Amino acid sequence: MNASKLPPARILGIETSCDETAAAVVENGRTILSNVVASQTELHAKYGGIFPEVASREHIRTIYTVVEEALEQAHMALSDLDAIAATRGPGLAGSLVVGLNMAKGLALGSEKPIIGINHLEAHLYSAWLQVDDEDEPLDEPEFPILALIVSGGHTELVLVKDYLQYERLGGTLDDAAGEAFDKVGRLLELGYPGGPAIQEAAKNGDKDAFKLPRAWLEETWNFSFSGLKTAVLHTVRDLESKKKNNPLPTADLAASFQEAVVDVLVTKTRYAAQEYSVNELLVAGGVSANRSLRANIAKGAPGRVHIPPIELCTDNAAMIAAAGYYRFAHGQRDPLDIDALPTWPISEL
Repeated sequence: MNASKLPPARILGIETSCDETAAAVVENGRTILSNVVASQTELHAKYGGIFPEVASREHIRTIYTVVEEALEQAHMALSDLDAIAATRGPGLAGSLVVGLNMAKGLALGSEKPIIGINHLEAHLYSAWLQVDDEDEPLDEPEFPILALIVSGGHTELVLVKDYLQYERLGGTLDDAAGEAFDKVGRLLELGYPGGPAIQEAAKNGDKDAFKLPRAWLEETWNFSFSGLKTAVLHTVRDLESKKKNNPLPTADLAASFQEAVVDVLVTKTRYAAQEYSVNELLVAGGVSANRSLRANIAKGAPGRVHIPPIELCTDNAAMIAAAGYYRFAHGQRDPLDIDALPTWPISEL
């Protein structure tokens, strides 16, 4: 598909798959006209993780204001838009319904088409978004692309053959990488979310201090992080039993854990790129904000590596609008009675 031949369109994106209430307006799948995110991180920190009922109630409380602000920042009314895109799944059922119902109401009132978007697919299209403060034109990915999607709920390797054409190569069999970061962050009493907390602690640690296991799952492109998480737990318990009056070497544990996760993610991605003769790598999702992952994936890569800016790695609505643009441009229009799909794999697109 030739992107230069696609029609121009302005899409309102709405994202409520987990704990971020977000809305954005994107033009032609590239230009961000607005991107508003209301985070619930502080609200959920007291629970040490996402509390689904709290998340859905907070979405209800803030969704209207967030959408209104996105339209105001873009200097647009609903009549100026071509379509409304909203996350349909995967995600928390109660959260997804809030955003999807908001989109349905707006579509019905404005007589604009609605498009249900897969959250994982949207993470991929964040790599095509141009951020205002970028001095140079975006170095757009070229197909085929080997994509690593890493977030709190997903770790997937996907071969992106063209716009809207995917082959899922593998994924996590248990904990996602981001989930493992959160659980180890709680174990080390570093707070929530675990990813940024472990990254900060690891800055002062020795990544070789502890020999933690890697689950390579050879002859597959799958991942597993539950064994690594358990190994950290056993290490902590062993240290506490032997040195009851000494503080845990938290920085070293954080650095060693982070190194193990990054090592597996980077190594399997490189091998997959070699196996499928792909020279373009794309890393997206919340964990792609990790500095160690960003630095190491570029070392020894077969060609170009594309990682969105930090603000587009975590959940946002600009990526929903970007994916919505390509779906809209290729003819997708969904009925107003579409349901949320909490367990919607990218392999079913």
